[in-house]
Amino acid sequence: MKKLLVIIALALPMLAGAQTAPKLGYVNTQELFALMPEVKTAQARIDSLSDQYETMIVGMQEEYKKKTAEYEQKKATMTDAMKQIQEEEIYTMQQRIQTAYQTAQQDIQTKQQEFLVPIREKMLKAIEKVGTREGYTFIFDQTAMVYTAPSAANLIEPVKKELGIK
Repeated sequence: MKKLLVIIALALPMLAGAQTAPKLGYVNTQELFALMPEVKTAQARIDSLSDQYETMIVGMQEEYKKKTAEYEQKKATMTDAMKQIQEEEIYTMQQRIQTAYQTAQQDIQTKQQEFLVPIREKMLKAIEKVGTREGYTFIFDQTAMVYTAPSAANLIEPVKKELGIK
């Protein structure tokens, strides 16, 4: 009998806890991320870098077109050795353009990671703070949800407040 009372005494808190419904919340991380002022600043820096690369590559392409047109115009009067030299120059220019384009893409991706990842981490920490402070069991990303229970709370406003966004 004593053992049974001990088991019941131990089981009651677990049963009571099991009957408490989890507190659910959600937030649209894409919307929240877009509202963060740091994102606009980072995107402006990325756009500036992209514009610089575009200007450089367009200049290289114009030089390539000019060299190719010049070659086509004069090739009938060139010796085979001169043609070979010009074709190698044109080929080298083409390779430089491809390398510059690939380097630009890689550099822009690196800068996106460098600028945007810390901002995303800041957003996720703010969501975690709000969840902890307000006692949420689960906070879901609205962009990936198919259904939201009526009892789930949209936490975008408290998270915006945590981030200092109006």
